[in-house]
Amino acid sequence: MIVKQASLVAESHVDRLYREVKAMLVAYRFKPGERINESVLVNHLGGSRTPLREALNRLVAESFLTFQPGRGFFCRALDSKEIHELYQLRAVLEEAAVHLVAARISDQEIAEIEAFLNATGTETTNADELVGMDEHFHTRLMAASGNGEMIRLLENVNARIRFIRWVDMDRRRPETQREHRAILQALKAGDGAGAARRMRVHIERRDDQITQAVREGYSRLYVPGTASEQIGDGS
Repeated sequence: MIVKQASLVAESHVDRLYREVKAMLVAYRFKPGERINESVLVNHLGGSRTPLREALNRLVAESFLTFQPGRGFFCRALDSKEIHELYQLRAVLEEAAVHLVAARISDQEIAEIEAFLNATGTETTNADELVGMDEHFHTRLMAASGNGEMIRLLENVNARIRFIRWVDMDRRRPETQREHRAILQALKAGDGAGAARRMRVHIERRDDQITQAVREGYSRLYVPGTASEQIGDGS
């Protein structure tokens, strides 16, 4: 019993460290390509090196970190090609999900999502809140597909591109909710193919759009006073 309790405590420490470090990585609290100083991170977050190392390994498996033998853990790069591939994956995933949604979604679920859109606006909302509302819409719609694996994959993809989506959202405030409404109206009309087509157009980005967003993202990270506190090498 004592061994089991100790195991549960250790697991809870790993989970906490995993969540906190993941939040830092999603927001690029570490610079792209920066080495993670485990000693500094342990002092900042509390805990010990063993659960931290387990949390970091989980984040490597989910592609939020990279690991170099003999050198340690590194924040992932802000790479245009990788981000473009993630947008392509998200577009394919959500387009496929909408076909499932069209066959399953109830009038009540449509009404609830429509009420959410009516209750949320874009005029005075900051980019962080807009991204959160956008993710809520997409996750809520995905949930109507009944496919838990799709939801888990979408959550991973969204987290890995969230920083770029913060940048992108500033430029797409008016379009975002209009496109959400068009997708929902197509589902409401029983036009699953039209809803899926609108979803793909809503998500897809051209190479030049992603390159520009990455360039702007770098400028935000490296302009003094715009980046969050950095916790890395300390060098």
